[in-house]
Amino acid sequence: GGDSVLDTITSLGGGAGNSFYAAYPAGGSGGGGAGGNFGSSATWNDGNLGTANQGFKGGNTGGSSNIELGGGGGGASAVGGNSNNSSYISGNGGAGLEVNIIGGTGNYYAGGGGGGNDSNTAGTGGIGGGGNGCQGTGCTQPNGATNTGGGGGGGMRYTSRTNGFGGSGVVILRYPNTKTITVGAGLTATTAAVGTDSVTTFTAGTGTITFS
Repeated sequence: GGDSVLDTITSLGGGAGNSFYAAYPAGGSGGGGAGGNFGSSATWNDGNLGTANQGFKGGNTGGSSNIELGGGGGGASAVGGNSNNSSYISGNGGAGLEVNIIGGTGNYYAGGGGGGNDSNTAGTGGIGGGGNGCQGTGCTQPNGATNTGGGGGGGMRYTSRTNGFGGSGVVILRYPNTKTITVGAGLTATTAAVGTDSVTTFTAGTGTITFS
């Protein structure tokens, strides 16, 4: 995933999920591991590590000759689940982090994606926008939720289902309503009142802001 940046603060995009062909780069949270069965020879790649203070490691898959299960992607507050190889269940995505800057409660961000599964039980996405893993021929591409930074769900090999894309990120500012924000061209933003504060949410673009 792409990074979200405000001045000197960078929230890293999530890492890609691994496949049995290759291991992919880590990110803020690590992508889940994957395994595959090639006759009597199994290969697998464990979940990627996360980045300290940003996200957690992706779950691992097993190491026996009949494993084609995905580990769950790491979330902002928890590691991704390992696959359950005896029950053929893929790993769930790690939970995201609750950040209630927009007011209220239950606002989670950056949940991990669930591991994919060809014919058995796929992993569920972590709270905070993580996509569910693909399972069965009716599976649609399991993208993470928009503007949550949630991870995409894992795909499946036999049914040629592609992995999901991670959900787009978000930058949120909360400040006293005695201040007025000016949002520069190139940024997509909305502003709402929360008590005596204003909250401006940026969902796309690059640009500058000023306060008066």
